[in-house]
Amino acid sequence: MSYYGDENTPPMGTPVHASPRSAPGVLRAHDVGLLVVRLGVGLIVAARGAQHLFGWWDGLGISRTAVEFAHFGYPAPRAMAVCAGLVETLGGLGLAVGLLTPLAGAAVAGTMANAVAATWKLGLFGGFELPLLIGVCAAGLALTGSGRIAVDALIPGLRSQRIGYGVAALVLAAILATVTILLRT
Repeated sequence: MSYYGDENTPPMGTPVHASPRSAPGVLRAHDVGLLVVRLGVGLIVAARGAQHLFGWWDGLGISRTAVEFAHFGYPAPRAMAVCAGLVETLGGLGLAVGLLTPLAGAAVAGTMANAVAATWKLGLFGGFELPLLIGVCAAGLALTGSGRIAVDALIPGLRSQRIGYGVAALVLAAILATVTILLRT
């Protein structure tokens, strides 16, 4: 039996190979997982925003998106369509590359809260399940941060995610989303 009380413990000075569950292994997996989620959510949301703004990929474009916003009861539907399209495009791209991730995630979550409210009457399935899922994923990313495979990792103040950043951004997004939802007629 060794000094450490376990006969399987190598003596001091013996190199120990990291197990797959070691901290570096877990962190690497965490970073890759966050990258996959960020790319999936971010690019889907950015593409949807481009559909709203520019009509790309058989999208509605601003004019027809504004008609939809008017149908859902939003005041100043053209301005709201531009805001939603910009937030989706820029927030989605921010998530995809991991730039200002707490803010980008919260912006997308807030926009998706409005999409859920607008489609609530359709019910969960065939209605608001996709915006709800995207919003929850974006909120999760706002809280976890981007991981180390991101632009945020290059910015000194954002290298280490602090949960306070995500909470603050989500509180702001919740307030703005609530105000926007209440403006609907």
